[in-house]
Amino acid sequence: MDNQAVATDAFVVSRTFDAPRQLVWDAWTKEEHLLKWFGPKGMPLTHAKNDLRVGGTMHYAMRMPDGSDGWGMWTYRDVRPPEYLEVIANFSDAEGNVTRNPWKADWPLRTLSQTTLTEDEGKTTITLSWTPYEATEAERAAFNDPQARGGMQAGWQGTLDQLEEYLGSIQ
Repeated sequence: MDNQAVATDAFVVSRTFDAPRQLVWDAWTKEEHLLKWFGPKGMPLTHAKNDLRVGGTMHYAMRMPDGSDGWGMWTYRDVRPPEYLEVIANFSDAEGNVTRNPWKADWPLRTLSQTTLTEDEGKTTITLSWTPYEATEAERAAFNDPQARGGMQAGWQGTLDQLEEYLGSIQ
């Protein structure tokens, strides 16, 4: 695979929820909601501070299975309520400094995530596209590794399962 093909190989996941778009947007962007559902199954958020504006950040921590907190951060590049979010995502420390993936050193330091919410007859479809951002060839290869893709698929499906359950509990 040539360098350009790897660089543009997006990971995409989509799910339709039986909920109006504004409610799904609120669940995806408001701290009080995110703390109740966001993250892979078994890794709940323990911290969420969200400054939802272009240039703002969402700084969060997930409780890892070993009891430690794993930190991450989104930096907003585009915010169009209630239909679109574009963020640069990265691992971080508790102070918000960018850090490497603690489990995979060649994982992209930053990724670009584009989330679109569309509504049709009271149901909302979220489509998330995720790509390496300003990544080296080794980082792009790590992102496109089939085992990594399987982990991303499982993590995002579990996260979206939790969102679906949460939305059902608040309607």
